[in-house]
Amino acid sequence: MSKSILGLYVDPNNAADAMDGLKDSGFERGTFDVLTGTPYPEGAFGEYVPQHRLFRFPAFGAIMGFSLSLFLTTATQLAYPLITGGKPILSIFAMLIIMYEMTMLSAVIFSVIGIIFESRLPNINPGVYDARITEGYIGVVITVDDDDLDKAKKVLEKTGSEDIKVA
Repeated sequence: MSKSILGLYVDPNNAADAMDGLKDSGFERGTFDVLTGTPYPEGAFGEYVPQHRLFRFPAFGAIMGFSLSLFLTTATQLAYPLITGGKPILSIFAMLIIMYEMTMLSAVIFSVIGIIFESRLPNINPGVYDARITEGYIGVVITVDDDDLDKAKKVLEKTGSEDIKVA
């Protein structure tokens, strides 16, 4: 069974040392992270920064919206043909407006879905947390199995953790 361990630090350098210590101890990247209420640049503590795939969502949504609008406008005009003065049944210029709007609408909808997905919301298993993080402390949280619990605690203690919480 996996447990979540949180080490609280006052000094950002100690938190960065803890991240390096966890990496050197053989813990996988992505199993530990930094929690802070202060804005630090991404990667300032040496944490794993996953590659985002957000750009794929609006592109996929735009393709889906364009395809659906092309199908709907074409199918509607062919199902109910209005022959007006020898003009073609499929009016491309009237279709372009609907195709543009559907493409934009579905790209925006898929962008919102992508933001929710890439933000990993809702967080089903939040792990351990301490309210002191909002007061300026820096938390290093790691999820480990029971057999690696002592090894992670030793790394956090060795790097100067003020407090260690286990959940």
